Amino acid sequence: MKSLDNRLTNHHIPVTLGHTMHRRVIVPSRVNIIGEHTDYAKGLALPFAVNHKLELVIKPRQTGFKGDKTVVALWQAAGGYPADLGIVSEIPIGKGMSSSAALCVAIVVGVNPNQDKMTICQKAQQLEHEILNTPCGLLDQIAIVYAKKNHATMINFDDLSIEYLPLPDYWIFKLVDSGIHRQLSEVDYQTNKEFQQLHVDGENKRVIEAIDSNAAKLGKLLNESHESLRELGVSLPAIDALVNELQTTDGVLGARMMGGGFGGMIIALVTDENALPNAIQVTSSGTFGFEEFS
Repeated sequence: MKSLDNRLTNHHIPVTLGHTMHRRVIVPSRVNIIGEHTDYAKGLALPFAVNHKLELVIKPRQTGFKGDKTVVALWQAAGGYPADLGIVSEIPIGKGMSSSAALCVAIVVGVNPNQDKMTICQKAQQLEHEILNTPCGLLDQIAIVYAKKNHATMINFDDLSIEYLPLPDYWIFKLVDSGIHRQLSEVDYQTNKEFQQLHVDGENKRVIEAIDSNAAKLGKLLNESHESLRELGVSLPAIDALVNELQTTDGVLGARMMGGGFGGMIIALVTDENALPNAIQVTSSGTFGFEEFS
């Protein structure tokens, strides 16, 4: 399967006319180093794509649709043609790893790969809003679609500009499952506007500081980010207790809640691969892949 890194730079992808070919789209998950709850406030974020992937296989039909009810609803809303739709995913649901964004990106690309990157992101976001009832910003979609292997993507949501940051070897990240599952469509993000602005201002500064940070400094920034998220009101006492336990564990330089909040994964920066042996180590993958086959 070919990555679309190079071809998407030119904004157009030659594909077979008509809908006689099968299509396969493989989309990565993402983690966010720092810059949480900033995408809808024109802030900054520093995510990267990881090797947990979702695969969508599309087999055209003469009439009708076949597949998971939600997948079919997304496909139809995106203007998809009659097809059998199959999904295989390694991305855990409700864990703050962008499972819904990955699905929506796969749907948009599967319907029409011949779109520029930002259009794919915006259409995928629209599907989340309208079909999944998820009040998301553009962090997950941009992190997935603009991903570059061995790099983090610094996103400025004020002008939707992208900068790539080579990931230092000494930034070693692991994920710890909080064991708390949440659905963002059921989360009420109404929060104190003053706290919200303080959080966004602080997160933006932390993203900028992170760019040139050594591991020890980045760990402190992760800890500060979690404290800010706690004050924002998107954490839970059980999450805070686990984060505090991780922050005081040997070999852990910093840890914070990751994703929309109220559960999911905790991202930890560790000194070496032996730290937190039961946690999931994540490394930077490239963007999604697409192919047509008979």
